[in-house]
Amino acid sequence: MTKTYTIEGMTCEGCVAKVSYILQQHASISSVTVGLSNKSATVTMSEELAVDELQNLFGTSSKYTVGAFQPTIDQESEGVFTTYKPLLLIFVFIAATTAIASMNNGKIELMLWMRYFMAGFFIVFSFFKFLNLAGFAESYAMYDVLAKRVQAYGLVYPFLELFLGAAYLTNFEPTITYIATIFLMSFSSIGVIQSVLDKRKIRCACLGAVFNLPMSTITIIENLTMVVMAFVMLWKA
Repeated sequence: MTKTYTIEGMTCEGCVAKVSYILQQHASISSVTVGLSNKSATVTMSEELAVDELQNLFGTSSKYTVGAFQPTIDQESEGVFTTYKPLLLIFVFIAATTAIASMNNGKIELMLWMRYFMAGFFIVFSFFKFLNLAGFAESYAMYDVLAKRVQAYGLVYPFLELFLGAAYLTNFEPTITYIATIFLMSFSSIGVIQSVLDKRKIRCACLGAVFNLPMSTITIIENLTMVVMAFVMLWKA
C-alpha cells in the first residue's frame, strides 16, 4: 500500500536525502519519494504505519516532524458559506437552542445564554472529534504547538472539551471553568494563528476529521470568541 505523510523541518536537498534514508530503514517500507516543495513523503509499505511509529525512526530530538497528509484545500474556489456551511450551521443551531433555553418571561438572560452556549459548543464539538479520535489527533498535530510534540495531547483534547462542556452545563466551579477555558482556547489559538499567518493550506480540526474545513481567520474568530465570552463571564462572576 502507498500513503503520503507530511515532513516538517526539511530545508534543502540534503534534508530530502536524509529523510528518505531514515524512512527506508523500516522493514515494512519498500520505497520512499520525498518532496521538498510540499514537505511530504510518499511511502510504499507492506502494512500501514502510524505517524508516531514513523516519528520514532527520527528520534524525539530530531528537527523533522512527521504528520498526517492533508489534501490542499482551495478555499477561494468556493464561497465562505459553502466552505464553512457545517461550522456555521452548528453555531447557529447551538445559539438558537440555547437562547430558547435561557429565556425567562419572554426575555433572554444573557449570562445564562452564554453559559448554555459554551456548554453546547464544547459538548457538540467534542462529539465530532470523538467520531474519529485518531483522525482528529493526526489533524490537530498539523498545527497545534503542543500536539506536534506530544501526540497524546491530541487524544486527550476532546476529553478536555467534554469536561468543560459538562462544567458549563452543571455550573460546576464557575470561576475555575472560566479560567480553564481562557487558558485552553488561548493556547489552542497560537498554532491556529501561526498557520494562518504562514498561509498554510491545511484542514482545521475543530470538527474533528469528519468535515474537510480549511484553516482560516474563521477558526481564529471561533477560538477567540470563546475566550472573550469566558472573560465576560469571569468579570461578571
